[in-house]
Amino acid sequence: MIHTLEADGIQLDFGTRRILSDIYLKCETGKITGLLGRNGQGKTCLMNIILGSLKSSISSVRFDGVVTRKVNKRPDLLLYLPQFNFIPKELTVKQVLGDFRLSTDELNNRFPEFEGRHDLKVKQLSGGQWRTLELYIIVKASSLFAMLDEPFTHLNPIQIENVKQFLLEEKRNKGFLITDHMYNHLLDISDEVYLLKDGRTYPAKTLEELGQLGYVLLP
Repeated sequence: MIHTLEADGIQLDFGTRRILSDIYLKCETGKITGLLGRNGQGKTCLMNIILGSLKSSISSVRFDGVVTRKVNKRPDLLLYLPQFNFIPKELTVKQVLGDFRLSTDELNNRFPEFEGRHDLKVKQLSGGQWRTLELYIIVKASSLFAMLDEPFTHLNPIQIENVKQFLLEEKRNKGFLITDHMYNHLLDISDEVYLLKDGRTYPAKTLEELGQLGYVLLP
C-alpha cells in the first residue's frame, strides 16, 4: 500500500515578514522527494511545521488524507534528522544502536567503516561517521516517512555516494523528504523535487527547470 504525506496551505510570518505563504508538497512511500531552496527561504521552518515543533498561522499536514497534528508525537508516522548532531556524544555506537533496536552486524554490512568501532563513544568518531550513524538510525527505525535536513553535511565524497545508495535501497521501506544544498546529489536520487522560493513551492525535476526558476545558473 502506498502512503502519502501532504503539506498544504502553510503560512508562516516572522514579525512583518512572511516566510511561507503558498505551500504544497506531497511525499509518497517508495519515493524520495527533494526540497531545494536558497538560504533563508524557510526549508527548515517548513520541516518543523510538518513535524509540529513550529507553529504556523495556517497549516494542514495530512497522512493518507487525514489531518494530523503534533506529528512529533507520532514516530510511527514520521522521524526527523535535524541539521545539528542529536546523538549524545558520550554514548557508544553499540548503545545508540541498542536504543533503536538495530543490529551491529547490519550496520557493518552496509557501512563497513564501523567494523570494530562499536565500543567507541560517538565523540570519538569522525564528523562524517557521526553523521552517517545518525542518518542510519533515522532511516532504519520503523516509520512511514523520514525527513532529512542536510544529510550530506560533514560527509566526504565516498561517504556521500554510500549514503545515496543506502537511501535508494531504503526507499522501498518508507518515503523520504530531503533537503540539501548539494543539489546535484539530491537530483541524482530524487523521484520528485520542489523548489521553495519566495514563500511558495514549485515542482522542478531538472536543472533546466531549476535554472528557469533562478535557482541555478545555466550555461
